[in-house]
Amino acid sequence: MSDAVVHGLVDHFFRHESGRLQAVLTRVFGLHNLELVEDVVQAALLQALESWKIQGVPSDPAAWVYRVARNKVLDVFRHQTVADRLGPEWASLREAAEPNPIDRLFLPTEVADSQLRMIFTCCHPELPEESQIALTLKTLCGFNVEEIARALLTSEANVKKRIARAKRKFLETTIEFEVPAGESLKVRLDSVHTVIYLLFNEGYSSSQPYELIRKDLCGEAIRLGLLLFDHPACRNVDTAALLALMLFHAARFDARLDPDGGMLLLEEQDRSKWDQELIARGVYYLSESASGQEISRYQLEAAIASQHSLAPSFRETDWDLILALYNRLIRMCPSPVHELNRAIVVAQISGPDAGIDAIRSIDGLPTLQDYHLLHATLGELHHRAGRQSEARNCFNTALQYTSSPSEQRLLQRKLQTATL
Repeated sequence: MSDAVVHGLVDHFFRHESGRLQAVLTRVFGLHNLELVEDVVQAALLQALESWKIQGVPSDPAAWVYRVARNKVLDVFRHQTVADRLGPEWASLREAAEPNPIDRLFLPTEVADSQLRMIFTCCHPELPEESQIALTLKTLCGFNVEEIARALLTSEANVKKRIARAKRKFLETTIEFEVPAGESLKVRLDSVHTVIYLLFNEGYSSSQPYELIRKDLCGEAIRLGLLLFDHPACRNVDTAALLALMLFHAARFDARLDPDGGMLLLEEQDRSKWDQELIARGVYYLSESASGQEISRYQLEAAIASQHSLAPSFRETDWDLILALYNRLIRMCPSPVHELNRAIVVAQISGPDAGIDAIRSIDGLPTLQDYHLLHATLGELHHRAGRQSEARNCFNTALQYTSSPSEQRLLQRKLQTATL
């Protein structure tokens, strides 16, 4: 097997398995040994890279990686000076009747419980919110620093500082590795939802230039959402609505790209390729979210996505209802991006010039000047209004602000249309 294929497989397993593995090992080692846990996981993946080149990829790669990591943990445990620092949980495991208690921690139920503990621990209120999100994305979800920086719209240096501050807090403060209860859970659950939301968004519109959709990240976000929903204390309206939102978007994955990997707009997509099972599940979770007394941001975004998913065709979409939902969303959660999306809906109802006027009235419009979708949208609206010179200028500006080949091909296609 070629080195490139092995590298790809190891990258895949790092993304999928590292978060699970770090959560389980942190449960044993304790938060004060978080960096040691990360080293063990890295070592297991590096060993996989070297071993699989020579011996080939095993039939069950995930089990292989877990077994190697487990053995590395046991090697550390054999040094009594380290074992004495591991805390009461390892002490109780060591004294248990099971001949190899570490094996129990790798059962599916224990992995799920450990990951829930990890995500709530990373979202502890004593950590600044930006550190909570950065640490969770790195430790639990396998993001690298560059991906976190792009997801949070900040620099890589800032991300490194945020993660370092969070780890120092774990060393200096007694923070329990647990799923909290009562009011403490409610406080942290908002941050947990934000982390899952950002993880899905990075997968849905990847910051990686040659991979527009990263289904592995979206799948991980949905898995974490389901993990929350399965826990009685976390099964609230926002958890259900966030799941619905992600499922509605995931249902369209196979229709978003043409055979050459080019991006297709919503009106160009073949709706027969939409996953009706995922849409039905989205409807279920959206209905589950309706049990509360108040409407949340995630409910409004999921309701908008549901209207797109359930419409028989682009032309038959209920644009008036979507506009009403955007109006309410913007009042609740002001955002230039939400206002840009609203302007697109205005253009569908009242024409391209009305959409352009709505864009010009966006509060905070200067913050979108480096956002390629602002210029792409303006280009499309000018094109529809018959102003081809303005359209070409906007499409050319949009090209300057995206490194994605799929998006660049779409903009080049739009440029050709505006030239005819």
